[in-house]
Amino acid sequence: MQVDSGIKRIGAIAHTRVIARSPFYRSRAWGRADQPDFINAVVGVLTHLSSSDLLAALLELEIAAGRPPRREKWAPRVLDLDLLLFGTEQSAAPERLLPHPGIAGRNFVLFPLCDLAPHLDIPGVGRVSQLAARLSSENIQVLP
Repeated sequence: MQVDSGIKRIGAIAHTRVIARSPFYRSRAWGRADQPDFINAVVGVLTHLSSSDLLAALLELEIAAGRPPRREKWAPRVLDLDLLLFGTEQSAAPERLLPHPGIAGRNFVLFPLCDLAPHLDIPGVGRVSQLAARLSSENIQVLP
């Protein structure tokens, strides 16, 4: 599965270690419905990299997996690795928005994040468990 491969590749980033992984979730495609369902997961990492360097490494992994560097928004993709948050860092830089701007409204992000860190406070957004409780569980399921 591409998600498993992506997680292994994240663990191979220099000075970075995967320390936790949520269950996999299947959800309807986001943005464009004319594509297959998504498989989503959240990983927690420890890294000595800056947020900019980690994000650059994630983008390199996407390209190595076959995702074109320039792409149509919400188009089908082989692998999509987002940097959701980076400690308590907040950034409004267009190339590195932190926390991820869609984090509070996406069940396919918050449900797996809640599996890992329900009490985590997302800077400027709120507590993961409270945010997840506001979202519908329609069109999303935990995979065995």
